[in-house]
Amino acid sequence: MNRTIVIGDIHGGLKALLQLLKRADLLPSDQLIFLGDYVDGWSDSANVVSYLIELAKQNSCIFLRGNHDYLTEKWLKTGESNEQWLQHGGQSSIDAYRNFSSEEIETHLNFYSQMVNYYIDKNNKLFVHAGFTNLRGPDQEYHSTALYWDRTLWEMVLS
Repeated sequence: MNRTIVIGDIHGGLKALLQLLKRADLLPSDQLIFLGDYVDGWSDSANVVSYLIELAKQNSCIFLRGNHDYLTEKWLKTGESNEQWLQHGGQSSIDAYRNFSSEEIETHLNFYSQMVNYYIDKNNKLFVHAGFTNLRGPDQEYHSTALYWDRTLWEMVLS
């Protein structure tokens, strides 16, 4: 049985992810679509990324970019951070990467660079971390960052 399992916003919660996959009784034939925000929050952000890299060797995985992933990747590349990011989980990612070697960080940067901003499956279902504003669809979005930052879609649904 080929299943598609969609998982969002792990935020460094490796233990919770492992529990979820165990409860789902994950099979190698299952496709996993991750909606982003793998990091920032719980203490295992860097280990979550390491786990996902290994998981992709046994399962078909689609990794979408979340706004927290963008900020952590930016910090890993440049050392640049901001107070708002630090207060919203960024410090936990900084702490989680403290003992990682430069080779491990390079492997993670490769993972971050391969994330996609959205995914449309064979049934024309759209998967995105945040939303989009262009009426012609996500592939016509003027600013690709909206796909992992913009909350207009959610605000509209809630109104």
